[in-house]
Amino acid sequence: MASPESEKARVSTTEYSRDPEQGVISTTEGRAHRSGIADPGPLGLFSFASTTFIVSLYTVQARGITHPNVIVGMGLFTGGLTQILVAMWQFPRGNVFGATVFASYGAFWLSYATIYIPSSGILAAYTDPTELSNALGIYLLYPMILSLFFLLNVIRSNLAYSMILTAASLSFGCLAAAELSQSAEVTKAGGVFGIIAALVAYYVGVSEMLAAEERPIVALPLGVWR
Repeated sequence: MASPESEKARVSTTEYSRDPEQGVISTTEGRAHRSGIADPGPLGLFSFASTTFIVSLYTVQARGITHPNVIVGMGLFTGGLTQILVAMWQFPRGNVFGATVFASYGAFWLSYATIYIPSSGILAAYTDPTELSNALGIYLLYPMILSLFFLLNVIRSNLAYSMILTAASLSFGCLAAAELSQSAEVTKAGGVFGIIAALVAYYVGVSEMLAAEERPIVALPLGVWR
């Protein structure tokens, strides 16, 4: 494991430069303060990837699954609560980008899972299937818009994160369009893009976790440039 001193200096697995006078580190994610808090990024990435991967498999109807309700527990705790906690740990580290992204996706998964809880009464409130589809379509526009905003922050600095957010934007966009148009093909396309986003997020999570070690068995590049 990394020494305490190296942990204090490391706020990201991306390229960084130190400013000893101001006591901060400039990373591709922005300027982050030195902190004794371990990097929660890999946990957030694995939580995002795992929840997205499973719900996307359901979306493409893998193994004949057509009802996503089993994702409720994972959406609440893995995709929702865990990412919210990761965001709260990013704030004291001074990582504005990480805190904002994980808090936003965590809140999305909490709200999405709540829709499928029968006692919430959300689905039962819609007696017209078309109205429900339109409501879900409009609802899914918001994570698409957020993903596009997040993409603007990294598109010129980090290839791996750009791939995650591009695939996530396309996934949410397709799912929103599918609800509004009632197209099964577009729904499956959204699931495919979701799977891609999840696989890249897994890769980035492993890369950042390995980079936290003093002697990692392998280094996985993230495509960082200046």
